[in-house]
Amino acid sequence: MTESHRVRSDLGVYSISVASELSEVGLQTLRLYERRQLIRPQRTAGGTRRYSEDDITRTRRITELVATGVNLPGVDRILALEDECAELRTQLELCRSAQ
Repeated sequence: MTESHRVRSDLGVYSISVASELSEVGLQTLRLYERRQLIRPQRTAGGTRRYSEDDITRTRRITELVATGVNLPGVDRILALEDECAELRTQLELCRSAQ
């Protein structure tokens, strides 16, 4: 696939039913994760949720954490720290490449 034909991983393309199937999580669980702001699917002009590949990956990560006994507030904190760490790694790489 050429770069121009590749779908961005942050582009909301999946309906909630497809996202549920891909992530192996129930519809109500996806809605709960959204209410808790653990995932933030995009919305169409009509309000329909559209999940991205990044949302599916994040949902799978949430499922892993919950399966190990982490509660949702704990999941929220872990994900925030993981996101921060990824951002810091990106900044570090930019600094290294600028030298």
